[in-house]
Amino acid sequence: MLTPILTIATKEIKDNCRNRWVAFIGIILTSLALLITFSGSVVTGELVIPELPLLMASLSSVAVFILPLTAILLSYDSFIGEEESGTLLLLLSYPLSRSQILVGKFIGHLAVISFTIFIGFGATALLVGILTDVALFSLISTFLHLMVSSILLSMCFILVGYAVSLQVIEKAKAIAILLFIWVAVVLVYDLILLTMMVAESTSISNGVLQLLILLNPSDVFRALMLVVAPHSSHVEGLSSLVQWPVLSLYLTLVGWNAMMMMLSLGLFYRKRF
Repeated sequence: MLTPILTIATKEIKDNCRNRWVAFIGIILTSLALLITFSGSVVTGELVIPELPLLMASLSSVAVFILPLTAILLSYDSFIGEEESGTLLLLLSYPLSRSQILVGKFIGHLAVISFTIFIGFGATALLVGILTDVALFSLISTFLHLMVSSILLSMCFILVGYAVSLQVIEKAKAIAILLFIWVAVVLVYDLILLTMMVAESTSISNGVLQLLILLNPSDVFRALMLVVAPHSSHVEGLSSLVQWPVLSLYLTLVGWNAMMMMLSLGLFYRKRF
């Protein structure tokens, strides 16, 4: 059962290493994380690292944009690309279930993006620990929350990429649809929600706003980081988010991943080749 899954996962990892995706993503994420960490030094002319809560706010703001985009670029051609080249039909001719194929691809992509997240944020955490006197436990726990929640967010968008890849008939349409989803979910939805939060009107209840946040995995990620680093919440409209339990927010992200996995599996099993 596990051998075919691991074989497919290994193939995905090798393919991404071969086409330099791992190196490219790792360099971009690490560079952005370090740039944010030491950007204050450019202004002051001295080595200045922001306080940990403020640093978490900055890193999570970058992660919520970069990681979903990275995830869809990794996964957009997972099925339509192999269907166009004929390798997917070859895979289906082997004694493999469709769930094994999808899970194998998912594990491979998850390993790639998890590695780059740990390298990027891990290097930042190491430098912050060396160059500041922040408490070691606080540093480790906060960065672990950032890494784990970033991986969960990336997983969700990898599965979104699978769902779209299984529905389209050519790669160009897949990337176009996924970029539209990325803009709508990560940018437009968040701007609309933030506008509603800071609006002076009281016609929208706090419960409705929290429900709207739960309906978007990227906003659940933001809420989770606000709970982990509450002092980074400078926006009055977001103050209620710090009352949410960390476990509840993690379970929400896990729930999003479970729903997207079931959707992708359902689409794969219904697809005719």
